[in-house]
Amino acid sequence: MSSRIFQSVVLQMKESSDRAIGVIDSEGTVVACNELTNIGERWPGAVETVNAAGNEIVTFEGKTFKALTGWGAQFDYAVFVRGEDDHARLICSMAAVALNGAKTYYEEKHDKATFVKNIISDNILLGDIYVRAKELHFVSEVPRAVFLIRQVGSTDVGAIDVVQSLFPEKQVDFVLSISETDVALIKQLSDTTESKDLYKVAKQIEDALAEELNVKAVIGIGTIVSHIRDLARAYKEAQVAIDVGKVFDTEKSIINYENLGIGRLIYQLPTTLCEMFLQEVFKKNPIDALDQETLFTINKFFENNLNVSETARKLFVHRNTLVYRLEKIKKLTGLDLREFDDAITFKVALMVKKYLISRGIDS
Repeated sequence: MSSRIFQSVVLQMKESSDRAIGVIDSEGTVVACNELTNIGERWPGAVETVNAAGNEIVTFEGKTFKALTGWGAQFDYAVFVRGEDDHARLICSMAAVALNGAKTYYEEKHDKATFVKNIISDNILLGDIYVRAKELHFVSEVPRAVFLIRQVGSTDVGAIDVVQSLFPEKQVDFVLSISETDVALIKQLSDTTESKDLYKVAKQIEDALAEELNVKAVIGIGTIVSHIRDLARAYKEAQVAIDVGKVFDTEKSIINYENLGIGRLIYQLPTTLCEMFLQEVFKKNPIDALDQETLFTINKFFENNLNVSETARKLFVHRNTLVYRLEKIKKLTGLDLREFDDAITFKVALMVKKYLISRGIDS
């Protein structure tokens, strides 16, 4: 935020009031004032008082303060007026309205975070992206990744502040509030960044939210993009990662779009086509004919790469017992899970069934 915008507004107020009117930043430094000698002074004691007051008007050492609207729980800027009387409170309220308007206008036109939010929300034309990037001196071609952090269960408004504290470089990494549950992180990366590095970043966020706010989160990661015009696609990928993970990887809290595999394809299929597929695969008996023990055995068999001996060991059963169960499955479904092609078909069928259930279709 440019202090010149604030200074322009408070100087115009000088003709209407003989009071000193100005703005302090989050460190208590006077960044604008209609009495020029005050600019640059530091009032650190006012910071704690203004933060404690929230959005209310508060007085401190002969001055009246009111925080301007901001992104986080801590104020970014606050307006002040000399005096603690009712007239000072009135002037302070009116000045806050004017300065908030100027601040919003400036941010919409010049703030990089707003620019990035418009890109991922598809609220800016492709041609305008290049123009605005040039105006803001925004580095367009550099590797970036989008992380979508979604709070599940209980939510806390302080989540955005926790994430912001992990990535304080506001001109490089952008932490954006999307909704009551969602926070997006657009992080600049090095040319050597790999998927495992993205996972470490996501894990750092997950642990911080759990430790500081006791909030559980699921984090979707989009593919790495090399140009800002592709951030919208990466953001949608992060959304898809969470949605698909909710169906096929319920035990995971960090889901990378690149690792979704066939689940991503199934998620995009029409439900009618999925139902037809299940009917064609299970001509003898529907998949619901398999009991929970049998399904558990099948999943263990897949987890151990169709290895009969290893699966039997993990299930604590004799190898012949497992072979008997697999023969039973073959008779029921017509699919021999020891055959690679049949195993693939069955695995896809299980995923399709999961997808239908998530869509409220349990037939």
